[in-house]
Amino acid sequence: DAPHLIPLVTFLFFPVSYSTWSITQKTTLTRIIVLSSMAACFAALLMAVIQQYWIGVRAEGGAGNPIVFATVVCLAVVMCVAGALSGVEQARTPLFYAALAGTIAVIYSGSRIVWLALLIAGIAVMLINRHRLRGRNAVRLLLLLAAVGVVIAASSFQAISGRVDFLRSDWGALGAGGNYDTSLGIRVALWEIGLKAFHDMPLFGHGVGATQHLIKQGFHEQFAMDTGFNHFHNGFLTALVQAGILGAVTLAAIFIVAAGNAARVLRNSNDPSERFGATMIVVVVITYLTAGMTGILIGHDILDSVLMVFMVSGTYLASGRHVPLLEEQALAPVMEERALPSVTRELFRVRP
Repeated sequence: DAPHLIPLVTFLFFPVSYSTWSITQKTTLTRIIVLSSMAACFAALLMAVIQQYWIGVRAEGGAGNPIVFATVVCLAVVMCVAGALSGVEQARTPLFYAALAGTIAVIYSGSRIVWLALLIAGIAVMLINRHRLRGRNAVRLLLLLAAVGVVIAASSFQAISGRVDFLRSDWGALGAGGNYDTSLGIRVALWEIGLKAFHDMPLFGHGVGATQHLIKQGFHEQFAMDTGFNHFHNGFLTALVQAGILGAVTLAAIFIVAAGNAARVLRNSNDPSERFGATMIVVVVITYLTAGMTGILIGHDILDSVLMVFMVSGTYLASGRHVPLLEEQALAPVMEERALPSVTRELFRVRP
């Protein structure tokens, strides 16, 4: 299993990344995240339009996988929304257009589960910032949502209806004729194979290296199909098969602890940067758990890197402490000495 565990080395860099990013001012890091998300949304729409209308494929960006592309863009969209609603970025109009562009890109990916993740995460961000959505702000938000709905309906109706029709057709084929040779049918077959494999070795699992063999053997024996995959299209089921109950509990603990920390910060803190960091954690937990129900949770280089970036930066913003550089520490006494004479003069000036 050792070669298959190499991609997970990414998570070992969490302490190093945290200590490196903690030298950045929180307000600076917050703006970097928001503006980077805005740029990512515009770039995603450009790639999605080219792939959808020029090449004629589902939008997948440079990821090579529509679900991975949609997951990353979904996070960028919600960060733009969070930046606008929380007030950490004053340029709200560009953020609105960026969120709209990213939403269209997610729709063009055809990843239905990420559509759901985007909806849930967006609602969560609005609930977190509900104290700012009163009076005229609430009316403005409703008008913006109506405008977004009109634009999405005009630009993406064909893509949405096509994916819904595919789902309805696959569901009918699976229910009526037991046809597993469809997108939905293959997922259901993978889940049945995975559950059987988990039942055989529930505690420690079969190991990462056995996944492809189990899937190929399961398709051949249970469904008389010659099909192969390297995961079970469900993040926690994949963890259960590969690492058993112990591995799945460990994986779940990552998200539970992160969500608990974010909830505590949102309950007790009024600092915009801290609340934004907690929002990042909430958003990444919702997005990964939702998208992971029918896709990949961890074990993909892009998804692992993005998860770590959100966890590191979100944890630092939410509950971390800024560590000043040596230059900043040396400069602080000098600035205090320069400020002292002027303060003294002001005191003598106001003395009667």
